[in-house]
Amino acid sequence: MNKRHKLDPGLVEVYTGDGKGKTTAAIGLAIRAAGRGLKVFIIQFIKGGFDYGELRILERIPNIEIRAFGRGRFITSSGPSEEDLAEARKAMELAKQVVASGEYDIVILDEINVALHFGLVRLEEVLELIREKPRHVELVLTGRKAPKELLEAADLVTEMREVKHPYRQGLPPRPGIEF
Repeated sequence: MNKRHKLDPGLVEVYTGDGKGKTTAAIGLAIRAAGRGLKVFIIQFIKGGFDYGELRILERIPNIEIRAFGRGRFITSSGPSEEDLAEARKAMELAKQVVASGEYDIVILDEINVALHFGLVRLEEVLELIREKPRHVELVLTGRKAPKELLEAADLVTEMREVKHPYRQGLPPRPGIEF
């Protein structure tokens, strides 16, 4: 193994599905990796402008950097706004720079699958990022509705499936659990 790079090879992981836990799993991986001295960069698509609990603590953990983009609102059936598109463009440009730099062992693109679903990011752009990533970089892509081309390009795919959720009984999202 190359002394400079801790992962050889770095793989592509996808966490998708309609169940809870995709971001939580990616953050757990980030914490585990940081505990082993790996450098992690997390880029959150769509989540900017909202006070997610992970933002409060992750920025204090050595070896983890996190940046959130977006308006902090759900995109409705009327589609994304110009601001949504601009925020996603900034997030994708940062993702390209961070991955290409090879400086980070793990790069997590949180909710990029949702950004793809709403047309905020082009699939070909993400597939190109996968093809051109340095060998040692682990790339983690999260979010519902991952397209089949992404699933085929990945080395590891985990699908979270909702079996039961308190939302269905009318319980609102709880700080520290859902956000």
